[in-house]
Amino acid sequence: MVSVQELQRMIEDDRRDNPKQSWKGTFIDYLHMLQETPEVTKLAHTRLYRALTQAGSRNILDTSDARVKRLFNDDPIPVYRFFEDEFFGIEKTIAKIVRYFHSAALKGEESRQVLYLMGPVGAGKSSLIEKIKQALEQAPPFYAIEGCPMHEEPLHLLPRHLRPEFEGMLGVHIEGDLCPICRRRLKEEFGGRYEEMPVVSREFSKRNRTGIGMVPPVDPNNQDTSVLIGSVDISKLDMYSEGDARVLDLNGALNVGNRGLVEFIEVFKNETEYLHAMITATQEKSIPAPGRHGMIYLDTVIVAHSNEAEWQKFKADHTNEAILDRIVVVKVPYNLRLSEEVKIYRKIIGASDFNADIAPHTIEIASMFALLTRLEPTNKCDLMTKLRIYNGEEVVEQGSTKKLDARELREDARNEGMTGISTRFIMKALDNALSDNFEGNCIHPINVREALIKMVKETELPEDTRKRYLGFLQDTLHKEYLKVLEKEIAKAFVYSYQEQAEQLFQNYLDHTEAYVNKTKVRDRNTREELEPDVDFLAMIEAQIGITGSACDGFRQEVIAYLWSASRRGVTLTFSSYEPLKEAIEKHLMVSVRDISRIVTKAQTRDGEQEQKYGDMVRSMIANGYPASCVDVILKYAANHLWKD
Repeated sequence: MVSVQELQRMIEDDRRDNPKQSWKGTFIDYLHMLQETPEVTKLAHTRLYRALTQAGSRNILDTSDARVKRLFNDDPIPVYRFFEDEFFGIEKTIAKIVRYFHSAALKGEESRQVLYLMGPVGAGKSSLIEKIKQALEQAPPFYAIEGCPMHEEPLHLLPRHLRPEFEGMLGVHIEGDLCPICRRRLKEEFGGRYEEMPVVSREFSKRNRTGIGMVPPVDPNNQDTSVLIGSVDISKLDMYSEGDARVLDLNGALNVGNRGLVEFIEVFKNETEYLHAMITATQEKSIPAPGRHGMIYLDTVIVAHSNEAEWQKFKADHTNEAILDRIVVVKVPYNLRLSEEVKIYRKIIGASDFNADIAPHTIEIASMFALLTRLEPTNKCDLMTKLRIYNGEEVVEQGSTKKLDARELREDARNEGMTGISTRFIMKALDNALSDNFEGNCIHPINVREALIKMVKETELPEDTRKRYLGFLQDTLHKEYLKVLEKEIAKAFVYSYQEQAEQLFQNYLDHTEAYVNKTKVRDRNTREELEPDVDFLAMIEAQIGITGSACDGFRQEVIAYLWSASRRGVTLTFSSYEPLKEAIEKHLMVSVRDISRIVTKAQTRDGEQEQKYGDMVRSMIANGYPASCVDVILKYAANHLWKD
C-alpha cells in the first residue's frame, strides 16, 4: 500500500515539474512581450488550426498495410496525428475539417462561416467536437484584459489611429473593439490611460467557461437569447441606469466562447430566428449587447452539428437560404472499413471496465453486421464482397482477383454510411452477450450474434429493415462464421500450419516456374532434376475452381505477379498472392476435414480420437480461444459445419 508520505511527495513533484503557467502585467508589459512572441495575438481559427496540426500529419499511403494502399492508391489523404489514435475510418472527414480551419486561418470567406457537422447518430460528431475542444485546452495560454467577461484581446485598447503603426512595429494584425464593460473601465477607472490596464494570461477551459461555450437545443416555445449573448442584471438597475455597462451580465455562450470556440448542439432544433445571432456572430464578427449597448466584437469559431433528417428539413425551407449560404457542411458518415470498425470497439472496450474474455473473431463478426447495415446494395457484387473491397482486401472468384474498384462502388452510392446500425447498438449487444454468459465471463461470435438477433427483434424498426437485418445475422454472418471456424479448426489439426502452408507454396512455385519456363525442377534435398509435377499443381488449383485449359493462364499469372513483387523487394510468402493463398488454405482444410469432422462430432471417442480432440482444444486455446468457451464453439461447429 502506498503511504501518505509517498502520495504527498507525488503531489509536490507534479507541482514542481508542471508549474501553473500564469502571467500578469500592464498593457505596456504585454506590448514588450509581443516583440518576442507576436503569434499569441492570432485569431481563433488560426489558433485552432495550429493546435490541430501541431502534432503533424502523414500521408495515408505511408504504411506497410497493403489493404490501405489498395484503397487509397490514387487518393493520398493526410492523416492528422492529433486525431489518429481515437478516430478510425473517417480520415477524409477529418481532412475536410482541418482544411476548413486552414482556409479560415487565411482569413478567407470560411473564417466568416459556421462549420456544420452532419451525420447519423453515433457517427462521432460530438466526439470530433470534443476533440477539437481538447486541442484548445492543450494549447498555450492566451492573453486577455483582466476582468473582461469576453476575455478580449488587449490590443483592442489601442486607438484606431495608432493601430497601423503598431501593426508594422510588432508584426501583428489588430482587429476588433473594446466591449462596453472594458470601455467603461478604461474611461472611469484608468482615465483613458490604456497603457496601465492590467493584462493576464488565461487558459482555455470548458469547465470554467473560458474561451469555450456551448449552446444546447432550446425549447422553441421558451427561447431566450440570453443563452447566447447574456442579459441585463435586473438587480443592478436600482443602482445604475440601463445604459450603464455595469448592468451587463455577459455570460452567454458567445461571450464566454470569445477567442476560442462555441458549439451549437442539435442546432436546427431551434427556431430560425434563434439562429440569426449565430450567423451574425460568424458573418459580421459581432453580436448585439443586451439592452442599449450596441454591438460587441466577437472572435470565435462556431461549430454546429445535427443529424441528416434535421438538415434536410431545414434545407428544404427556401426562407433559410441566407443561413444556408453561411454554413460549411462536412458529412460525418459511419465508418465503412472492417479493420477500422474493429479498432473502434477495441478502443471503447479498452477504455471501459469490460474485463471478460473475448474469443477470436467476435468483434469482427459484430463489426461485419454493423457494416452490412450501412452498405447500399449494388448489382456489381454482393454486400459481403463489397464489404471486403471497402476493407482493401483482394476478393478471389474462380481463381482470379475480382476486378472491382472501391472508388467506383462509392461513386454509385454517394450517401452510403449515412444510415444503418450505430456503434452504440453493437456495444449494447456485447454487454448483453456478457450478461447472458455472466458465469463464463466470455463473449464469442455465437452469443454475440444471438444478442444482436434479440435486439433487432425488439428494436422499433420498419418491418423490411428488420427482415434485412435478421437476414444478415441468421444467414450471411452465420455462413461467414462457419467458413472462419472451419479454417480455425483446420489450423488446430494441422501441425505447424504456417510451416506447411509455406512449404506447399514453395513447392508450387518451383513446379509452376519450371512448367511455365519449360525447364526441370531441382529437388531441394536430393538436388536431382525432375519434371514439373502437373498433378500436384492441378490438385492445388482445383481448390479454387481452376481446371483444364485455365491452368496455364493461372500459372503464368502467378509467376508474373510474384516476379513483379520480388523486383519491388517484397518478401514472398504463401499469402503474397491472394488466389494462391486461398488455394493452399483450402487444400490444407480438405486434408484434415474428415478427421476433424469425426473427432468434433463424435459423441463417444476412442483413445486416439480423445487425444486428437484434446490436442485440438489445446491448440485453439494457444491460438487465443478462452478455455471457458472452446467447447461451446466446437459444439456449434459440430452442429452446423459438417453435414453427414
